[in-house]
Amino acid sequence: MVWEAEVEELRRRTEMSNRGGTPDRIDRQHRLGRLTVRERIDGLLDPGSFHEVGALAGLGEYDEGELVDFTPASYVMGLGKIDGRTVAIGGEDFTIQGGSAVFPMQRSKGGLGGFCEELAVEYRVPLILLIDGAGANVSATKKMGTTYLPNGGTNFVTSIEAMRNVPVLAGVLGAIAGGPAGRALMVHWSVMTRGRSAMFAAGPPVVKRGIGHDVTNESLGGSQVHVHTSGCIDNEAEDEGDAFNQLRTMLSFLPDNVNELPPAAPALDAPEGAGEKLIDLVPRNTRRPYSMYKLIRSVVDGGDYFEVKPHWGNSVITVLARVDGMPIGIVANNPLKNGGALDRDGSDKQTHFLELCNYFHIPIVYLVDVPGFMIGEQAEREGTLRSGMRAVWVGLQATVPQLTIVIRKCYGMAGMATGNPRRLNYRLGWPSGEWGSIPIEGGVDAAYRREIANAPDPEAKREEIEADLRQLRNVFLTAETFGIEEIIDPRKTRSYLQQFVERAYKVLPHELESKPLYGVRP
Repeated sequence: MVWEAEVEELRRRTEMSNRGGTPDRIDRQHRLGRLTVRERIDGLLDPGSFHEVGALAGLGEYDEGELVDFTPASYVMGLGKIDGRTVAIGGEDFTIQGGSAVFPMQRSKGGLGGFCEELAVEYRVPLILLIDGAGANVSATKKMGTTYLPNGGTNFVTSIEAMRNVPVLAGVLGAIAGGPAGRALMVHWSVMTRGRSAMFAAGPPVVKRGIGHDVTNESLGGSQVHVHTSGCIDNEAEDEGDAFNQLRTMLSFLPDNVNELPPAAPALDAPEGAGEKLIDLVPRNTRRPYSMYKLIRSVVDGGDYFEVKPHWGNSVITVLARVDGMPIGIVANNPLKNGGALDRDGSDKQTHFLELCNYFHIPIVYLVDVPGFMIGEQAEREGTLRSGMRAVWVGLQATVPQLTIVIRKCYGMAGMATGNPRRLNYRLGWPSGEWGSIPIEGGVDAAYRREIANAPDPEAKREEIEADLRQLRNVFLTAETFGIEEIIDPRKTRSYLQQFVERAYKVLPHELESKPLYGVRP
């Protein structure tokens, strides 16, 4: 065979590449409770589906022209399948120079831009990033012989192009800093492992040297920081296996690209008898909270849903679910958190979720119980009004079909963040609904201040005024003027959702137009 020697050399080099880092570095990775990048790819993809690209890239060591050793490039990438769907996938190999790109390459494999992301854009398939890189390595600067201006490359241009065209999902699976940390935020959805991963602009040694603070990976950028406090990362995983399951689940709700519809799944019934209990869900005492999660479980297929950002911005609940097998995005106010008042974090959470659903053609359902924006000194200092009005603005820009169901309260400017008058703005109300510019209990003191103060019995006067106004809060009076399209029996909520989903997915194929230049903002 003419080329047998070269084919044997190809086999040998591929085998050397597949080894990854040195055995001691692989052992260290495992001791930290982390998998190697190849183990991660095998754990996430359908068995045997990975087609690696660029396996021969790396640094060879030669003796008189013969290859005697080989260090692979610190990025592994290619194409594979998840539940039968083709994806582009890549990740840093932390066992090789901490995942940093220190070898001179004619073309980047991935990490920041690179061929992996170009594969996703060209073939219009989802991009999955398994991020575990330490960021820039000063030794690379010495090898290059010069420094560089960070705004001169096109790395993030490719990343933005990917976000404009295909779903981009990331798993933060190690301690990442610098560029990898930035890349983890330029995605549509992200997850990180608890206790085994961290993310920061600069790690503890740089923080100590720069500002004198003694910190650990966990205190500086663990999941408690970035999932529960900052909200930079969407979801938290118990371990890498859980992260892979969440990546698969999130992908199952998203289309391959922005020019396709979300994938359908087999339709399932709602939990038996759950809908009948909805008539008793909302207490007559408006100060008593209830669980919006019970409502969601009662109306979606199988009572099953996938929550996005479950540990942050908890005045708002954002979930992906299915009705008759078709994906929907649910934005629900949470009466168990500040009575459902829309605060800064909840507003930002809602804004990002609306952009995600709108960009990938997922119909939006609002389950409304919002007394208004969060009030008080802290809310004002946090800029709640700005974040809240941004949620209103994004909702008005959305082009997908939307349905609003008012469960209880819908007041003021925050109430404007629960629909889109630029489209049909179909609104349903439960009999427990109440709405207006401001809740009666808070508005009376402002509007009737002098009348109450001058009364012989101010408290009795306040009660008298509130009683008169409460009579006007009757949902049927609003329905008489067609101020709300329908008042419905709570037990029929799923039936209305089924009708909405059927109609929405007949409209959506005609609206697969080009999307905004900015895509979904980080």
